[in-house]
Amino acid sequence: MSWNRVCDLDALIANSGMGALVKGRQLALFYLPTQEPAVFALDNWDPIGKAFVIARGIVGDIKGEVCVASPLYKQHFSLQTGQCLEQPDVSVPVWPVKVEKGEVWVNTTA
Repeated sequence: MSWNRVCDLDALIANSGMGALVKGRQLALFYLPTQEPAVFALDNWDPIGKAFVIARGIVGDIKGEVCVASPLYKQHFSLQTGQCLEQPDVSVPVWPVKVEKGEVWVNTTA
């Protein structure tokens, strides 16, 4: 696996999303300090709204599934699987994340 350092953990805002450019790919990082894992990485591209906006979505929980609501048409995407909860045939890629010594690392080749 090829891990890429993205940022320090303290650069992320708790319970919110932030965009990051990793190896030419736009990602949406979400830091949820009460979850395990605490950091999730999804593609920033909303396949329904056709725009790079997922990082600006609102995080929440639907029936125990931690998700983000796209700011465009409000579809919810699982932070763990990327699957759209309203349209199961639609999903966004998710990427492995690890936090080591206060640094956030993402593997975009997995």
